[in-house]
Amino acid sequence: MDEKKSVPPVTEVPPVEEEQKEEKQAPRLLFNRWNLNEVEIKDPGLVRYINLRSAIVPYTSGKYTRQQFAKGDMLIVERLINRLMQNEMNTGAKQRAIRITQNAFEIINKRTKKNPVQVLVDAIANAGPREETVRLKYGGINVPKSVDTAPLRRVNAALKFIAMGVQAASRGSKKDVSECLADELIAASRGDTKSYSVSKKEERERVAIASR
Repeated sequence: MDEKKSVPPVTEVPPVEEEQKEEKQAPRLLFNRWNLNEVEIKDPGLVRYINLRSAIVPYTSGKYTRQQFAKGDMLIVERLINRLMQNEMNTGAKQRAIRITQNAFEIINKRTKKNPVQVLVDAIANAGPREETVRLKYGGINVPKSVDTAPLRRVNAALKFIAMGVQAASRGSKKDVSECLADELIAASRGDTKSYSVSKKEERERVAIASR
């Protein structure tokens, strides 16, 4: 008699598990609009400190405030929103800052036909100073000394300069804050010296070069 070969049973994947795998693979679009997986960080020194994890709404409710240097793990768009909150008009009004950023991203996309998060990342890379000065004391005299800027500090300074530029452009102007933010990000992403953030970065580097 012929012996029957044992065939292993075919295990079928339940449709529920297939749907869960598809949901895990599908990226969550920022504001249900922008895919963060398309964004490329061109500066290798900033890869660790510009977080681009998928999120629909950039709101972590202070999750990264208790640990030092944990801000590098926060989504870079939320870090921009938090910086826009640090003035007399938007203090504590995070929903307003989110709407300003969301409208600015729409304006950027209409003007440049690019992913606005990519424009933001390029603007941070161009607006972050690579060199700055510290004060060293020699015999009771403060002497400025040029030092390299840490990557996380570069990101912090770039966001600060961008927020200051938006505040300066919107003060006493008829332009909406979203338009001012879009103008600043577009100009900074191109490295335009007319941008407030790029000009402040070059000013700081110029002082550092003179202190070498």
